Amino acid sequence: MRKNTRSVAGQIFLLQVALVVLLVAFAVFSLVLQSQRHTNAEAKRRSIAVAQTFAHSPGVLSALQAPDPAKVLQPLTEAGRKSAGVDFVVVMDTKGIRYTHPLPDRIGKRFVGKIEPSLAGKVYTESVHGPLGEEVQATVPIRNTQGHVMALVSAGLKVKNVTSLVDRQIPIILTAGAGALGAATAATVMVGRRLRRQTHSLAPNEMTRMYEHHDAVLHSVREGVLIVNDEGRLLLVNDEARRLLELPPDAEGKHVSQIPTLGPEMVSLLSSGREATDEVHLAGPRLLVVNQRPTDCDGGPKGTVVTLRDSTELRAVSGKAETTGERLKLLYDAGLGIGTTLDAIQTADELARIAVPRFADFVTVDLADAVLHGEEPATTAKGMRRVAVCGIRDDQPLYEKGRLIDFLPSTPQARGYGTGRSELVADLSTATGWHLQDPERTEQIVDYGIHSLIAAPIQARGVVLGMVNFWRSKEHDPFDQEELSLAEELVARAAVSIDNARRYTREHALAVTLQRSLLPRGLPEQSAVDVGYRYLPAQSGVSGDWFDVIPLPGSRVALVVGDVVGHGLHAAATMGRLRTAVHNFSTLDMPPDELLSHLDDLVGRIDQDEACTDSPAAVVGATCLYAIYDPATRRCTMARAGHLAPALVHPDGNVTFPDLPPGPPLGLGGMPFQAAELDIAEGSQLVLYTDGLIEDRTRDLDEGMELLRKALAGHPERAPEESCQAVLESLLPERPTDDVALLIARTHALPPDRIAEWDVPPDPAAVAGVRAAATDKLDEWGLSELGFSMELVLSELVTNAVRYGCAPIHMRLICDRTLICEVADGSSTSPHLRYAATTDEGGRGLFLVSQLTERWGTRYTPQGKVIWAEQALPNH
Repeated sequence: MRKNTRSVAGQIFLLQVALVVLLVAFAVFSLVLQSQRHTNAEAKRRSIAVAQTFAHSPGVLSALQAPDPAKVLQPLTEAGRKSAGVDFVVVMDTKGIRYTHPLPDRIGKRFVGKIEPSLAGKVYTESVHGPLGEEVQATVPIRNTQGHVMALVSAGLKVKNVTSLVDRQIPIILTAGAGALGAATAATVMVGRRLRRQTHSLAPNEMTRMYEHHDAVLHSVREGVLIVNDEGRLLLVNDEARRLLELPPDAEGKHVSQIPTLGPEMVSLLSSGREATDEVHLAGPRLLVVNQRPTDCDGGPKGTVVTLRDSTELRAVSGKAETTGERLKLLYDAGLGIGTTLDAIQTADELARIAVPRFADFVTVDLADAVLHGEEPATTAKGMRRVAVCGIRDDQPLYEKGRLIDFLPSTPQARGYGTGRSELVADLSTATGWHLQDPERTEQIVDYGIHSLIAAPIQARGVVLGMVNFWRSKEHDPFDQEELSLAEELVARAAVSIDNARRYTREHALAVTLQRSLLPRGLPEQSAVDVGYRYLPAQSGVSGDWFDVIPLPGSRVALVVGDVVGHGLHAAATMGRLRTAVHNFSTLDMPPDELLSHLDDLVGRIDQDEACTDSPAAVVGATCLYAIYDPATRRCTMARAGHLAPALVHPDGNVTFPDLPPGPPLGLGGMPFQAAELDIAEGSQLVLYTDGLIEDRTRDLDEGMELLRKALAGHPERAPEESCQAVLESLLPERPTDDVALLIARTHALPPDRIAEWDVPPDPAAVAGVRAAATDKLDEWGLSELGFSMELVLSELVTNAVRYGCAPIHMRLICDRTLICEVADGSSTSPHLRYAATTDEGGRGLFLVSQLTERWGTRYTPQGKVIWAEQALPNH
């Protein structure tokens, strides 16, 4: 300790002091936290006990019913407060007005605290700043014999009145810290004495052994060591220094200028006494690296110590090592920078950029044209597409990017493509076979200064996919055999990536073709909505997005959009199954919520089937939105299963997102779906989409919905096709990561004069009147030629409703693309078409209906059913 704190003993002592202080501080901090927690817990426990005891005390209910409860309860609460050791007991009514308080002037005022939980029958504790200061209080309800809350009682105490652990235990901790500090001081003194004994009290034999080791090390190291005094005389020379400088045996003790083997440059350095760091000096045939340092820095004798290292062979080796290091760095960068995407052209461009200018002045990459389409390449170097060109200058005369090239068999490219081995042409000016490819172009290349070529085949899994051409100009030496191996290694790193890109292109094209074949190729004719749509497959792979427009009876139309969980061919195939199921269910004319329930059962069965197989791509579920729009009523009924809500563009240009019941995704099962009905003004646009449109890694869902709203707002007159394009340009990146399905439908309404409706009394005699009214309406529409067949259809349908159905009976005629007749009644019994026997008196009515109309059917409503039939209009 008398020396300084930089000694080992002093440093150990400081470390121990810091550790003891840190432990003491941590203990005090922990104790304070524990005490605070104990204080709060103790205060809450005592408050709850006192409050509950008083709430259940006999006589409290009777006192509350007295004319002056405060007069009766105040003495009781004060006595209970003093005996229980709390600071207050407050009784209040259900509105929080005090009956009692230790401070009489607080009686009749509102209680400070939260009473709602206690009014609900709960025990509630809290910390508040009340009339007595910081308080912990518990509030409990006082119930009558029927269990109703009649009043509340709160008991509590000030936090500072609870005994703290800190006051009792801090002195103990400080005493223990002081003891530990004293022990650390004693240990430091002992360590210091031991170190002094070990470093300054060496025995003679130990000193002798130390010097023996010193001499052994000095003369065995592979570095020359010289010690020169301040007068320039050699005091010490080891064996390596004698060898490097070729010193005579009697060199020690002589002045450096008297040693003939030392050159003037070395004599000047050794006699100068200056510092030198890794200076290179010539000593005879050797090139030496010299370091020189003074010896009097720490109070030692004046002079210098010099170290010598032979770098004659190292210089030649270092040049090769530098070249090798650059090549390894090039290969390392190629491993990181080539094949970042599953795009063959991008991979070829990455290879060319890595090699220029570190390996070649110009690089061109030619791929078989079939490779770019995911197909197997040809066996000859014909039909090669130049996909990458990179160089140190842009004015080079090589074939341009995108050109289709047929290499002649005499060219290095054709030979390398055919054999699968790289070709080295050290001098292009003498390569006659290469000149035959394009004499004029090759002459320009040679005149430009390009003189050397390596043509390396892109080979993966035994198949040659193309060629990489490395060119050097007059700024660099020609390629050699070592560089040929480096070129092959570079190309091999890119070959696997290009082959993977080719295979991915093929698989992606197959998947996209499959998916597009499962999507609608054209929209059906209908007059309810004008439709625009877009479908964009993801660049990374197809998924299960789909949409559909399905005409329904009564001029109605169903709009569908859905998304199957997952990607790949499995998701696309599952999407096709679901789309087919939606078509089948829609023919039954089900409401949206019921159709989604059937679809949910189907997805659940698909999942069960997949679980029983070894296929790892089991479908977890799907989302779907199903909407039915009726142009006669301008009403749209929608239901969704885990899908995003549609957007509705109103005729004034405002955009809203209807609040639809969400519903679980398809496949979960056990949860019902709910439908919602909207009245939609004519000319509105209903926008259905999948999550790939608005969700992205760089933005959240709300931001995407807002971007969609902005893209749609303010353009009510825009056609659906134009709206689709505007939405995609506003929301999608250049390469979307997920499939996108977008469907925009502008609604129309049937003119009122093209709809006729009648209420039919449940009397067979009323059929004739309805038939006559319908005939008059057909004459008004100019459809008199359909009158006879429609009379037969009406007679059958209305008669069946009167005879077998129940009231109310309603009939409607709609003149749209077809003439539609609808008869509704309150019965859910559906008629069936059958062939009547020759002896049957009835059963031929529906057979006549089916023969006279294009199609007919039944749909069920919450009020009963509707039987409809359609007839083609003349000239349609």
